[in-house]
Amino acid sequence: MLFGFFALVLVAVYWVNRAVSLVDTLVADGQSAWVFLQFTVLTLPNVTRLVLPIAAFVAAVYAVNRMVTESEFVVMQATGLSPFRLARPVLVFGLVVALMLALLLNWLVPASRAAMVERRAEIAENITARVLTEGAFLHPTAGVTLYVRRITPEGAFEDIFLSDAREGGPRTVYTAREALLVRTEAGPQLVMLDGSMQSLRAPAMLLTVTTFDTLTYDLAALVGPRGPLRIGLREMSTRQILGLGAEGLERIGEGRDAARLELNTRLAQPLMAMAAALIGFAALTLGAFSRLGVWRQILGAAVAVIAMQLLHTAVTGLVVRNAGLWPLVHLPPLMGLGGAAAALWLAGRPRRLRAVAA
Repeated sequence: MLFGFFALVLVAVYWVNRAVSLVDTLVADGQSAWVFLQFTVLTLPNVTRLVLPIAAFVAAVYAVNRMVTESEFVVMQATGLSPFRLARPVLVFGLVVALMLALLLNWLVPASRAAMVERRAEIAENITARVLTEGAFLHPTAGVTLYVRRITPEGAFEDIFLSDAREGGPRTVYTAREALLVRTEAGPQLVMLDGSMQSLRAPAMLLTVTTFDTLTYDLAALVGPRGPLRIGLREMSTRQILGLGAEGLERIGEGRDAARLELNTRLAQPLMAMAAALIGFAALTLGAFSRLGVWRQILGAAVAVIAMQLLHTAVTGLVVRNAGLWPLVHLPPLMGLGGAAAALWLAGRPRRLRAVAA
């Protein structure tokens, strides 16, 4: 219950932070609220992946601290249960969280990232949302001016004006009674109907006027050329990565070490959640009873988890520069689990009674 509560709160905080940046990039770019909602939903798996280890740590510390303050923990210790036996429920809890995190990392997060890449590619070609606003003179790129009097519900443009005065070519003005947007493999094309084209060529200043029934204008200058849809290892599920051969890795521009790094990262990160929960429990078993509470143990547990996360960040930066060092991604969770085991061993040692002066 505590884990679900803290996870929900942290996901909400991270999600709001992410939503604010999406508002700046999507809504300001002319996208609809539906597109904004789609992107926020697609970010939820990755946000959940980030907060699960933190939620596991906070839930373990909160639950054990409440048991200590209500003397339940002391009663269990008085029955002869060792710290390792008391840690068994926390270990099971950590395994459950690790399984949830493994499901996210190996399936949901790559699927959401792949869907986001596809949606971004579709939005990049959405000329209506990016550069076409009815009743306003727009300058989508240097030397280009565009005006559309009205955009019909069917997507047709009425009374269009387009001025192309880019460097390296003649200055040309297009006017048309109606225009349609056609998407092709080469990019979006603007098909203008019933209009005229006025072209002024320097240095002779020769003006050429041409009327047309149908004219096609390449909109690559307005939206930019679309590159190939790049799906990398992070956008592939674990099953897809395992199915990649040498040709598949070469096609996406990755090597075997990079694939091993991605697979081992997805294996090591779930262990971080389990290590965080065990560190939170093991730290509270240290020290004697105090009426001031166990705030020192809680502070020590927080410092240990932060140190494990800092080590994870440092190792990640190292293996990103050199994928051949991929075994190092297992070092932070193993050190966290080792530290928790050492704390439990210290908590189980018999304490010597101090000699008191007569």
